[in-house]
Amino acid sequence: MPVTDPAALLERTVRAIAPPDADAATHAAARQDRLTKPPGSLGRLEALATRIAGITGQQRPRLDRRLVVVAAGDHGVTAQGVSAYPQSVTAQMVANFLAGGAAINVLARHAGARVRVVDAGVAAETPHSPQLLRLRLGPGTADFTRGPAMPRALAERALAEGIALFEAERAGAGVDIVGLGDMGIGNSTAAAAIVAAVTRRPPRAVTGRGTGIDDARFEAKVVAIERALAVNAPDPADGVGLLAALGGFEIGVLAGVYLAAAAARVPAVMDGMISGAAALVADAVASAARACLIASHRSVEPGHAAMLEWLRLEPLIDLGMRLGEGTGAALGITLCVAACRLLDEMATFEEAGVDDSDDVVPPES
Repeated sequence: MPVTDPAALLERTVRAIAPPDADAATHAAARQDRLTKPPGSLGRLEALATRIAGITGQQRPRLDRRLVVVAAGDHGVTAQGVSAYPQSVTAQMVANFLAGGAAINVLARHAGARVRVVDAGVAAETPHSPQLLRLRLGPGTADFTRGPAMPRALAERALAEGIALFEAERAGAGVDIVGLGDMGIGNSTAAAAIVAAVTRRPPRAVTGRGTGIDDARFEAKVVAIERALAVNAPDPADGVGLLAALGGFEIGVLAGVYLAAAAARVPAVMDGMISGAAALVADAVASAARACLIASHRSVEPGHAAMLEWLRLEPLIDLGMRLGEGTGAALGITLCVAACRLLDEMATFEEAGVDDSDDVVPPES
């Protein structure tokens, strides 16, 4: 069932977002220093677990219930020749996700995470499957070089549907950590436009090759983004308006998931360029949501570095990835789980009966 009052749900969620729990983070950091290891010897894993303690409000967080949300949507800007692949690929990949044959399925299984696939607004027909949430907010967005990608009311609904999705998953199988991924031909064009609008960087500086486009398509992609920004003049401080102007439906749903995760004190692991654009939208709607974000990796897409800098996030890994689907997020989840297990399961010096450095009496001189 569609959300009946998107504005009310969005407002309630934003109001519920609280800052990290400083007390839980302090206790986690103190425990790190008592574990059977030299202080700081586990590097960024220690800081990661401490940060997750602050996000969750738990001194020793456990991330047993893991979810990856993969939202799919099409983009009208593909009419401008910005992609090497036809729009039909989006629906075909949705079917592949449902069959368990995509890269995200493999990495989610490795991470012990369930995958929720969402048809946010795919142009072609998608399978009727209990594994697929068929929101179908439209048959793809409008061509944003000619006007807004979607009406403002539909942008608000996309955000609300993402919130409702997360809340339903949490009420059902539960969610201790969520990773966000995407699918949609043309979505790297929309994402680059959002990055350019928010960071005020030139479109050419934040636009990449996406699906591996040639020089001619790259130039068409840059021109399309320049036109979209000129035609729509989005206000980067207005998250709903930003989404309405530049799209897409899947970006809106993912932004809603970020907002709901922040309200529920659940760490949200970003993937690459498109889920990062959704994070920028969520940040514009409620800047407090930024505190729940964890950057899994650094994409080779140039706009991704710009958005990470804007959000002040340091990625956990850099493997030259640019697939999307939530693949980087799934790998990031495994590191989050490992970091929290080290914090929770390692013995302290006192528990293990091991001398701490402070306990060693120096020899007499």
